[in-house]
Amino acid sequence: MHEMTLEEYYHDFRQEVLVGSEARQDFLEAEFALNLACELEDSGVIEGYESCHYRAPRGMRVDGYWFREDEAAIDMFIVDFKNRASPESLNKTEVVSIFKRLENFFISSVDKHLYEELEETSQGYGLSRDLCDRQRSYSKVNLYLLSERKLSERIQSLEEQAHRDWVLHYHIWDLSRFYRLQASRGAKEDLVVDFVELYGNGLQCLPAHLNNEDYESYLIVMPGEILADLYGKYGGRLLEQNVRCFLQARGKVNKGLRVTIMNEPGMFFAYNNGITATAKEVVTEQNDRGLCVRRIRDFQIVNGGQTTASLFNTNKKDKAPLEQIFVQLKLSIVDDEKSEVVVPKISEYANTQNKVNAADFFSNHPFHILMEEFSRRLWAPPQKDALRETKWFYERARGQYLDAQSHFSPAVKNKFKAEYPKFQMFTKTDIAKFENAWEDCPHILSMGAQKNFAAYASEIGKRWDKDPEEFNELFFKNLVAKAIVFRKVEKMILKQDWYGGGYRAQIVAYSIAWIANKVAKLKKVVDFLEIWKKQKISSEFCKTIEDISYKIHGIITDTPGHISNVTEWCKKEGCWLKVKAFDMELSEAFISELIGKEMAATDEKDAKKIQKIDDGITAQKKVLNLGPEKWKELSVWGFSRKLLNEKDMGILQAAVRIPERIPSERQSMYLMKLLAKLKTEGFQFK
Repeated sequence: MHEMTLEEYYHDFRQEVLVGSEARQDFLEAEFALNLACELEDSGVIEGYESCHYRAPRGMRVDGYWFREDEAAIDMFIVDFKNRASPESLNKTEVVSIFKRLENFFISSVDKHLYEELEETSQGYGLSRDLCDRQRSYSKVNLYLLSERKLSERIQSLEEQAHRDWVLHYHIWDLSRFYRLQASRGAKEDLVVDFVELYGNGLQCLPAHLNNEDYESYLIVMPGEILADLYGKYGGRLLEQNVRCFLQARGKVNKGLRVTIMNEPGMFFAYNNGITATAKEVVTEQNDRGLCVRRIRDFQIVNGGQTTASLFNTNKKDKAPLEQIFVQLKLSIVDDEKSEVVVPKISEYANTQNKVNAADFFSNHPFHILMEEFSRRLWAPPQKDALRETKWFYERARGQYLDAQSHFSPAVKNKFKAEYPKFQMFTKTDIAKFENAWEDCPHILSMGAQKNFAAYASEIGKRWDKDPEEFNELFFKNLVAKAIVFRKVEKMILKQDWYGGGYRAQIVAYSIAWIANKVAKLKKVVDFLEIWKKQKISSEFCKTIEDISYKIHGIITDTPGHISNVTEWCKKEGCWLKVKAFDMELSEAFISELIGKEMAATDEKDAKKIQKIDDGITAQKKVLNLGPEKWKELSVWGFSRKLLNEKDMGILQAAVRIPERIPSERQSMYLMKLLAKLKTEGFQFK
């Protein structure tokens, strides 16, 4: 397999920016920033990104930001991009100079009330005022430099700086660093914690894996001060993705934890369930204190995110001392090959304290596997005048789209891209955006990709448990239709004469949500199947979007007196209630394209019947592929533990007699559910 060089990566990435900019009709620099921010967000480095391009002649500039409310921090971004033809070097003098402009914007905002000098319509006004008004709510300022250049090897890092009550941390994401991220097939950058280097000593530990060669684990008593400090340094990167989303969805500091930290710190160890974490590698050493963990690679908390965040926030906001607080830590070592399977299981089994829906455990859930299967199988009809059909590529696991091409010759790679165009690739967080825009919750969508996905995943889990046949070919086609609408609205906003930049994501979310709400009041449904067939929306739909998006822009930018930042206002349910209250008549031509709810319900009912048949056929194939010996093994194991009833044994008898007797489709579905049930009891094939 040919390994992509840095120069090839730069060339491909530059072409993606050019294509993306043309498709979204956005400025190259804005497209560059958005692409890199999405990479960091999907890899868990940042929580979200809100575009905010402001620059002033007095040496101030900012290109984006995100408030991390759970971590009492703010991320601010500045971009270094000039669409250079080839990779160039970035030296320390230039780095310091670029960061200085971002620092100046921050300091001028909090010290000199910069917003008072700005036009309220300017992009920098809302952010500058928020930085000033909310300055007591955050203590950490993360400054990010996103560059298309290669950082000089002479620069290792920039020392953090203090300004009044804040600590400024500097993060440089240059071309080489993004290349390394891509080379690892989109995996996040491993977090390495060296306790000796950071705190002077390793953590005393007790090996818990005995003589098991396949599994390594340790029990550790973690000082509360160290745990809080790690969260302060690394934030959400410390939390495994599932936990990070749950924490974002839950929000406020747990009151019980806070009371114990404040009033009974010495009893915290007794009252708290502790935390569960995983790592890819651990380095231990023996000293006069016994066995100690010196360094951990890819340290990820899979249960205990609320505990970790509460220690940090109570210490920062309430000035609560943590010297008497200790936390039990169970650390499991999981290598790269097993992480995708094992880590979600550890996370799922550890999170029993707060019941979490199975869909929240992402990539391995049947919903995502089914969506992936549809995306590889179903051909989308060609658009008018197009010569060939294409497919929509669902990236179930991070980096699949690039990984799928990595083994191909140039000719085969071009064929793959023709079948799966880049602009028809979508991810888990994209699904949540496309769906939730139609589900009466644009304020949740405005909270960022991860929080929006957490809310969506929880809802999908409930729906899957209740009626898995709901997720069928029709569902997938409707989903693609929603993607077509969403991406078309994104493009259209940029073309409007009234659009002066900023708040595009919010305008898109609220415009679609308003249309969905209005159509529902008419007891109608958008004909998504027609959009799927044509692979585009009608001219009347476009006209409706143009009309309503102009109105939406005016409503959301008219913020109440106590909120100046439009982005933050759009995260409030009050904003959605205000938008919903606005009424506008839809054109007769647009209404004529809608279908009745009864027709949509009939289509869904028919699709469920077909899906049930497909599920039966699929289950029968799986039963036959396992073969009689496997089913006999399961039968003996379940019978010996008294886990099988008379019906179970009767259907298993059909399976152990394959091929003499073939289980029916219904029996096969029963057998697959039985297999899943016994696996939760500990069964594994030899």
